[in-house]
Amino acid sequence: MKDGGRLAAAIEVLTDIEERHRPAQDALRDWGLSHRFAGSGDRTAIGNLVFDAMRRRLSVSWQMDADTPRARVLGTYCHTWQMGLEKLQKTLTDDSHAPEGLSDLEKKVLGKNLSDSAPEHIQADVPEWIWPSFVANFEGSAIEEGRALAQRAPIDMRVNTLKSTREKLLKRLSSTDVQATPISSVGMRIAPRPGGSKMPHVQAEEGFRKGWFELQDESSQIASQLVFARPGEQVLDYCAGGGGKTLALAADMENRGQLYAYDADKRRLAPIHERIARSGARNIQVRSPRDNALEDLMGKMDRVLVDAPCTGTGVWRRRPDAKWRLTQKALEDRLSEQETAITSAASFVRKGGYLVYATCSVLPEENEQQVYSFIEENPEFEIISLGEVWQDRFGFDTAKPWSADMLSITMTPASTNTDGFFLAVMIRND
Repeated sequence: MKDGGRLAAAIEVLTDIEERHRPAQDALRDWGLSHRFAGSGDRTAIGNLVFDAMRRRLSVSWQMDADTPRARVLGTYCHTWQMGLEKLQKTLTDDSHAPEGLSDLEKKVLGKNLSDSAPEHIQADVPEWIWPSFVANFEGSAIEEGRALAQRAPIDMRVNTLKSTREKLLKRLSSTDVQATPISSVGMRIAPRPGGSKMPHVQAEEGFRKGWFELQDESSQIASQLVFARPGEQVLDYCAGGGGKTLALAADMENRGQLYAYDADKRRLAPIHERIARSGARNIQVRSPRDNALEDLMGKMDRVLVDAPCTGTGVWRRRPDAKWRLTQKALEDRLSEQETAITSAASFVRKGGYLVYATCSVLPEENEQQVYSFIEENPEFEIISLGEVWQDRFGFDTAKPWSADMLSITMTPASTNTDGFFLAVMIRND
């Protein structure tokens, strides 16, 4: 396929997503199944167009003076992909499968860049209803943070130190242009590639199949390291999900002590068993949700991690369609679930133990407000200065996360070049 046909396909997929209110991955998969002539390179380019158009939906629509799939795809190709107006016009005229040629209005709007006169939430590509939360959290940097969340994400990997080292894997994966992550000591990164370029399929690598590394964003790696799980301890991952942080904690514990993986939804736990087997971790005990599943752990845990269900605003780079599906009702539901999760998890922390609250959100309602509300109602818990711990652990010269009071921290694409991720650590006093 030429680029003209790819543009037409991206417009078709975006139209399907909007008209049928379905996830982008489902629409792209179905398009591929019904157009089997399209090669892997074509499907990659079409997917990149679709996701980039969703990442910058507001700013591109503002520039194009039209919020339609066609306008967003053409604007993405011209400006986000930096092909330019001349290249776009040639693409539309040289391919019989391309969309129809540009109108005079489209030529006019495509010939200029996004104006700073656009409303702030449009410049930031953040839904208007949630913009006040961004301003409250990031103040004068809210536009910068929103724009960073509208960029492509890298492929981040965590070295499984139970089986390998970062030095060995950097050599083995050198053909992928992998680099060491700047903050996490066990992280590797492949930077995003532009336009229709294809990223390496690292899950096909021998190292992945043998459990030498796992896919995990650097922010999640850092959060696991800041839990400070030590060999021989009793640790509970209360919202374990697919087990990414569970495996990272097991490696930090060097297979000594006991690590319990639990999630209220057993469907989210499904991938963890295969991942544990691949990783070589031997100190993980998976607890499926049932009556009294964790009763024997009450008040006995040295550390409890609560990676609470959230809106996922911190991972908009990877799931841009979720940005536009988020509603006030969904936020309210997550707030209720978070309150239940942190309160329930706290009962497993022993005196002198630690409760770690985390979300992949950048909204203060889900983060600081939840933590301070919990502490007010549970005075035996005291928040410790994670900002100071960050400096001690990662040094003063590394990128700094957001922190209003040096207590809790929020990592973001703009501040730490990671996904958005919030973390707070509390100690249970006598």
